[in-house]
Amino acid sequence: MGIAGGLQAAFNFFSTRHRRCISISRDTLRINEEIRIREVRVTDANGEQLGVMLTRDALRLAEEKHLDLVEVAPKARPPVCRIMDFGKYRYEQQKREKEVRKKQKIITIKEVKLRPNIEQHDFEVKLKNAQRFIEEGNKVKVTIMFRGRELSHPELGSEVLNKLAEALKDTVTVERAAKLEGKNMTMILSPKAQKAQKTKKTTPTKGGDTGAQNQDASRSS
Repeated sequence: MGIAGGLQAAFNFFSTRHRRCISISRDTLRINEEIRIREVRVTDANGEQLGVMLTRDALRLAEEKHLDLVEVAPKARPPVCRIMDFGKYRYEQQKREKEVRKKQKIITIKEVKLRPNIEQHDFEVKLKNAQRFIEEGNKVKVTIMFRGRELSHPELGSEVLNKLAEALKDTVTVERAAKLEGKNMTMILSPKAQKAQKTKKTTPTKGGDTGAQNQDASRSS
């Protein structure tokens, strides 16, 4: 091989290696040329132990398989690296994280404000709002706002709160009972855990419907 051929081979070698080097942040896994340590313990894509080897040899082995060398346990001595398809690994990891986020249910606290001397019509409006919040899976903070001399009769606020909790008793539990805080009295309601309805399964008797057989027998006799 001449000088030109040797230079071309070297160019192809380093171009391939740098093309497979994926830029990632320092707080994530290091891969390929980002692994600076001299020796690493290597496992293949199936988890089989390949032993301790020089990092450059591990890189060459990964390149031969058209895969990446990924440092999965940097604190081990020597660090543990795995030969894998890093792009596919990141895609599957992001897909799993997305599914987890999708399954997570975010519960927020909604607030319903009332007065101790609230009219029945206004109470029903507030009740419907609270019911809607609960059906959406949210907690509800019910607040009674006192003004002036109304503070001398906190029992009126308690009656309103108890009335609302009683109206929603089939769908809520009282997470925090009524408590007077300054000029406000608050209570927190949370949705009840829904229980799966059990359906009774009818198991047919051996030989079919016994009642029908007896009826047919009586007709034939």
